[in-house]
Amino acid sequence: MSVNVTETVNDSADEASLRAGIVKTALEMERLGINQGTSGNVSVRWRDGLLITPSGVPASALAADMIVWLPLDVQPDAAVFSERGPSSEWRFHRDILQARQDINAVVHTHSNAATAIAIHGRDMHAHHYMIAVAGGNSIRCAPYATFGSQALSDHALQALQDRTACLLAHHGVIALGRDLARALWLANEVEVLAKQYLLAGQLGPPPVLTDEEIGEVVKKFSNYGLRRESSNSNSNSKA
Repeated sequence: MSVNVTETVNDSADEASLRAGIVKTALEMERLGINQGTSGNVSVRWRDGLLITPSGVPASALAADMIVWLPLDVQPDAAVFSERGPSSEWRFHRDILQARQDINAVVHTHSNAATAIAIHGRDMHAHHYMIAVAGGNSIRCAPYATFGSQALSDHALQALQDRTACLLAHHGVIALGRDLARALWLANEVEVLAKQYLLAGQLGPPPVLTDEEIGEVVKKFSNYGLRRESSNSNSNSKA
């Protein structure tokens, strides 16, 4: 049976737990070293909109009641922008959640190794099979545009076509997930892959796996863990 992940978030998660989850995610990003200060941001789908971190608040000072709710059709002249100040990157959070019904959470970081690659405007190709966790044979780098702009959002959406992560030139990383935990895990995995890429590059251009080899990994990842999840679901069901 297929499950609509949007319905799952709306029906099974309450707003208070999602707000607390965003704060926890922001703190964990800093603990992992993939974010610092007021850089980066986090959002999660809620009802017919999204909850998103506020602008200019470091993770250490973040509280659940500071998280801002935006409708998915929010426009730049909405009152919320003068009242509460959502993240300056709200556009790509909104646009991603509008475009991707398979996604419920968006994490944006300025992690060092991945950003170093993004400064060169390079895609990360399949130097390691774990590249496939983002959905294909590469993690693309979106062209540069000013932070917070519609142009940046448009570039990001293009780079994220059939992917769950991308780099942003001269900027950072976007990672997507069905929930906050998955998006955070992927953001950290992108940084791990970037560190491997930079280390391997010290010995020369890193060799990459073929499209056929990565295609096989993508297929394996498509049902990775489903047996366990199905078993857990069955064990929890009541006749």
